[in-house]
Amino acid sequence: MSDLSPAAQAIASAYDDTPEKDTGNHRYLWLAAAFRAAAAIPSASAPVPFTYKLLAIADELEAQ
Repeated sequence: MSDLSPAAQAIASAYDDTPEKDTGNHRYLWLAAAFRAAAAIPSASAPVPFTYKLLAIADELEAQ
């Protein structure tokens, strides 16, 4: 994974580090983790409201 950019590493790590749930909704948790990692990456091109939308989607996915 060392060949990945810091942003790509953050997404991959969030996906890899998310525990699987017995309910089968683990895919939602993985997606939510990726969204949270994406929201945490500082970017001049991503406006703050967009970051909040990513976090809101992550909250919704985790609630499933």
